[in-house]
Amino acid sequence: MSRTLPDLSKMELLDGTNFKRWYQKLLIYFEQLEVDYVLFTDPPEITPQMTETSTATVTTSQIVTDSSKREDELKVKYERDNKMVRYHLSNHITNTLFDLFVNHKSARTIWNTLESRYGGDDAGRKKYVVGKWLHF
Repeated sequence: MSRTLPDLSKMELLDGTNFKRWYQKLLIYFEQLEVDYVLFTDPPEITPQMTETSTATVTTSQIVTDSSKREDELKVKYERDNKMVRYHLSNHITNTLFDLFVNHKSARTIWNTLESRYGGDDAGRKKYVVGKWLHF
């Protein structure tokens, strides 16, 4: 079954006044791509490998190898998904906001910062209006 993804090319950029709508549109898009977990979970941690013993029927080295392979796959998937989400976040904010977040490597950090700055109580709209007035 093929999925139809929304066309984000026509989506308005986040400028501080449209956070709620922007937030919901991108969240729905990330959910459809099944990468929204990047915004809400920490990156997977690699556990230190155990030493080899062969006293059991399945050796510990086999278990360690299998679990470390799985951990590596999860880490690679997370890094790939983080880059994709970060790309979309960066391309759907104004240049002023982009300049603030260009050095952030974590999509989760960008998302949480934007949410705390613009998400509550129309704070984004007030900050945007005050900022525009100060630049006048």
